[in-house]
Amino acid sequence: MDRLLRLLLKTFVQRGNFRLTTSRGTTFTFGDGTGIPVAVRLTTPAAEWGLVLDPELKLGEAYMNGTFLVEEGTIGDVLAVCMSQPSELPQWARPQFVLRYLARRFAQFNPRKRSRRNVAHHYDLDGRLYSLFLDADRQYSCAYFETPDQTLDDAQLAKKRHLAAKLLMAPGQSKKDLRTLDIGCGWGGLGLYLAEVTGADVTGITLSQEQHAVANERAAERSLSARARFLLQDYRDVKGPFDRIVSVGMFEHVGVGFYETFFRKCAELLRDDGVMVLHSIGRSEGPNITNPWIAKYIFPGGYIPSLSEVLPHVENAGLLVTDIEILRLHYAETLKAWRERFLAHREEVERIYDQHFVRMWEFYLAASEQSFREQNMMNFQIQIAKKQGVVPMTRDYIGRNERRLQAAEGAQHPPLRLAGE
Repeated sequence: MDRLLRLLLKTFVQRGNFRLTTSRGTTFTFGDGTGIPVAVRLTTPAAEWGLVLDPELKLGEAYMNGTFLVEEGTIGDVLAVCMSQPSELPQWARPQFVLRYLARRFAQFNPRKRSRRNVAHHYDLDGRLYSLFLDADRQYSCAYFETPDQTLDDAQLAKKRHLAAKLLMAPGQSKKDLRTLDIGCGWGGLGLYLAEVTGADVTGITLSQEQHAVANERAAERSLSARARFLLQDYRDVKGPFDRIVSVGMFEHVGVGFYETFFRKCAELLRDDGVMVLHSIGRSEGPNITNPWIAKYIFPGGYIPSLSEVLPHVENAGLLVTDIEILRLHYAETLKAWRERFLAHREEVERIYDQHFVRMWEFYLAASEQSFREQNMMNFQIQIAKKQGVVPMTRDYIGRNERRLQAAEGAQHPPLRLAGE
């Protein structure tokens, strides 16, 4: 086995400074010696066979189970080396990739019942968990860093402002009481922002019972229940029409087989003079698969689409793309902040769950961050309308609207807190 591991890893790890110790105590070094040195140890033959037979799945499982130990550096450093190689995938893992690609439509088959179950798997975890590492508003999606040194809380507020500006919902830009649908509303932060700052009439929908309860509690606490209500509802069952539609961090759960359904439903719900903005994680290299470890443990039924998979369905639904913006490293910085906050509270997370859960989420946050830093992951924001003249001809209106929104925010948003408070 030692010889096999050496042969396989030598063909894959060509960059970096990577040292491996096998369960028999043999040590090998791979790479060109550049970058941060990392050292790992495999403690069992089963962990070694896992890396040989199915590295995309078994590496994360071995780290969770404690049979893949990081002896120098962090798991983030190790994953940075692995993801920065000339070949994104080890050659010996390509047969599994082909099989998973052929089966991806089944893996992403998300009818209503399965969608609810998938959402519950991730979003109905103990509410204390998310309070430990998210910002004060519990924004669980890519922040918008206007400057490199911006805090996570300010960057998440900037994200909401940026979306509202693209939706033409700034004071002085839009009329009050725009009927607005937030598809995948999370804990209600964006919907409450739109109701409070722009005066919109907001309906948010989610399949998470935990998010549904918290979002409505927050609306009641801020005396916004009359203008911001949150429903436990599938997007396929919503009744319209709406002046504005926004969806942030939900499209990744739709599944490639349901893109046509999603956009045709949005076209049905959006008024003729309405505007929609879709914010989603995306990939720049074309269609692919969901990492099998992520699909099994973190986001069952999830998939990160390429623009080439999304845009044909927008067109088929009779909708017009009026603007596309690509956010490249914004999510890497967001995930870095989440990971640092999470690790600062790892003992509390362990009290809520256990060490196995802590290692699983540490691996998830680190792998996700490095996929944005070292590979071709990004976020896209697609602005959509039904008519050509609904959105201004040039993009300078976005900056003007952001300034109007920032002036209107004033003291309306709550004081910031540190993660875990």
